[in-house]
Amino acid sequence: MGSAVAQVITLVAYFVLLRIFTPADYGLFTVFFSYIEVLVIASTCKYEMGVVAADTDRGAAALGRFALQLNVLVSLVLLAVLAVLATAGWLPGKFERLGWLAILIAPMVLFTGNNRVLSALYNRFHRYRAIAASDIAGAGTGAVLKTVFGLMGMHSAGLPAGAVLGQAAANVGYRLGLRKLPLPQVDAAECRAEARRQRNYPRYVAPKDFVSSFSANLPFLWLALYFDNAAVGLLAIATTFVVRPCHLVCAAFERVLFARTAEAVRDGRPVVGSLLRFVALAEGVAVVVAVVAWFFAEPVMFFCFGDRWVGCGVYIRALLPWAVALAGSLPLMFIPNIFSTQRTEFCIYLGQLALRAGAVVVGILTSDFLLAVRLFAAASALTSFSLTLWYLVQTACRTKAV
Repeated sequence: MGSAVAQVITLVAYFVLLRIFTPADYGLFTVFFSYIEVLVIASTCKYEMGVVAADTDRGAAALGRFALQLNVLVSLVLLAVLAVLATAGWLPGKFERLGWLAILIAPMVLFTGNNRVLSALYNRFHRYRAIAASDIAGAGTGAVLKTVFGLMGMHSAGLPAGAVLGQAAANVGYRLGLRKLPLPQVDAAECRAEARRQRNYPRYVAPKDFVSSFSANLPFLWLALYFDNAAVGLLAIATTFVVRPCHLVCAAFERVLFARTAEAVRDGRPVVGSLLRFVALAEGVAVVVAVVAWFFAEPVMFFCFGDRWVGCGVYIRALLPWAVALAGSLPLMFIPNIFSTQRTEFCIYLGQLALRAGAVVVGILTSDFLLAVRLFAAASALTSFSLTLWYLVQTACRTKAV
């Protein structure tokens, strides 16, 4: 619930921020944030997932401590590398405009990684209110500071600086309540031993998430290198208002369906029929919303955020097929975890990466940003529809055998 409220705060803040910052400002910030999404996977190696699933509280404490230490080490190495590049003037791509502010990537990775590990520890002990309070504090602080920095004229630096300080505020919230958790004291040897026992997370989960995150951020990691920041900013906001709400809504359904489906599979009850009905309903609602957005996206963006965001509706329309496809696949993404078919899922994500990379290359070669976005959305939609079909087929086949 706290995560949902934090997301809502972030979305509501756009009604102020988009009046202050330009599309070019948001384009640069989105490039900055896309690197965070990818690097934070490497900084914790997804060990935070093992914190919740550990057999004992002692194992959870050991793995949590190891993940926090790993995150600090990776962040310090990243800080040193960025400092050298900034000093020498060798910052790549869009980061040349940020200059020394590029080193904010390191603390952003540090605080984001820490928050994910600490959230997992709180989650293990069912301290949901503490998680909600920290997430809301981070979202609220970030939104306020971005606004203040923007009003001060810090356009290039305001958004990344506000984001870093927002994550820092959330981290303070987590740290303040950490002593209240019933965590046993563990030594370094126990941490290393538990990390070895949970090595499947860096071996299998982290690569899958890395490929998925890198693939999803290709327009901002790669395509943005060849096109104007303003176009990238328009796409970033279109993605925010199309894809992020899909993830927010579908995450709630995914948690409920996961529990019900796992229970049905354990009891040997058929479940594919109810999942199929849910997918049909979700897709139907998504199509209706997409049709409304197709006709009214541009005038709504103009009315809410001003004439500088005219043109965003074109990108919203391009992303709508992907959003419709996500309505069916995201709520079922737990299926491979139930039937232990993560390897096949990873292969599908690799195929998605190849399709998306091809879309980006076509856009670069033709110097057509909108074409790249349309092809990227089409590739994403195709993969999401394929995932939905695969989830339903394997559920039907596996539950028959139970």
